Amino acid sequence: MISILSSIIIALIVIGVLVIVHEFGHFIVAKLTGIHVEEFAVGMGKKLCSKQVGETEYSLHLLPLGGYCRMHGLTEEGEIDERSFFSKSIGVRLAVMAAGPFMNFLLAIVFIFGLSATSTLTEPIITEVAANSPAAEIGLQPGDEISRINGKKIHIYEEMQNIMFQNAEKPVDLEIKRGDSLYHFTLTPAFSEEYQRYLMGFTPKINVGMFAEPVEGYEKATFRDTVHYSWYAMRYYVYTTAQGLLRVFTFNADKDEYGGPISIIKMVGDSYEAGLAYSLKAAVQNVVYIAAVLSANLGVLNLFPIPSLDGGRILTLLIEAIRRKPLSMETEEKLQFMGFLFIMGFMAFVIYMDITKIF
Repeated sequence: MISILSSIIIALIVIGVLVIVHEFGHFIVAKLTGIHVEEFAVGMGKKLCSKQVGETEYSLHLLPLGGYCRMHGLTEEGEIDERSFFSKSIGVRLAVMAAGPFMNFLLAIVFIFGLSATSTLTEPIITEVAANSPAAEIGLQPGDEISRINGKKIHIYEEMQNIMFQNAEKPVDLEIKRGDSLYHFTLTPAFSEEYQRYLMGFTPKINVGMFAEPVEGYEKATFRDTVHYSWYAMRYYVYTTAQGLLRVFTFNADKDEYGGPISIIKMVGDSYEAGLAYSLKAAVQNVVYIAAVLSANLGVLNLFPIPSLDGGRILTLLIEAIRRKPLSMETEEKLQFMGFLFIMGFMAFVIYMDITKIF
């Protein structure tokens, strides 16, 4: 019971941070562009408490799954004045809507940077080739850098792992950077009974984080290495999240790919408990990793062109720019309501899938 309670508390803290950062993006850009922000809300449903600070009400709501930044004139017809949302240019409104997802992507980078700076980061560079492995058979050598796989540029080790997972036992085309020269090889991964997955058969280069304890035999990552890794890791999470959400929204995903609040709580709890088996630091690092992935997920999700999400609002603004006049308030409100019904229905479906995993 204590374990479940701690998992729920930690998960709610993580979700709360992601929501606050997301809504702060909308809030700060709206403020800077002269839009009156009437309410900054964390959570949904019944209002638990609130405080008026200046012209903005800051509120906490019962359901800790989401939030909103209510801007003057955003929905109420007849309230278009110089400080209303719709009085601003399309460029300003686009910036306000895009600021939420942007902040989630930025937060993901910050989390990844902190995580890699205090632990390790892995590069797609070969340090050792296993005997009788696919890598040994085609002549890969220590010091070789995996530049491309099947024509796709490789920046970080995770990108390489993802491609290998997707191809399994299929042959892949490798572009290897060796010194100043590029070499091309074809390699077929072999299944490892020990690791229960398909592998090339080499050990990648592992660097110790800038602020981590030195480890004999391993190089320290530089600031540039850490920034490079953080940027491309965030991009990788965004890319894989977009692919996954596309499968989910088109109902082409596997059952295990559907995950709602229950799955998030379980994932956070399992990661925290697994880390505690080693140390409190490891537990915190595991939670930060999950938070980074969830932050990227939230940013991508909100950019999907579904009414009631930021992406839906961005889409209507782009339509306004093309037709050179805004949609009517009535049409706007109908679209938002339809989008809200879709999201609520989809959330109900995801929670149902969560429950079926348990029972």
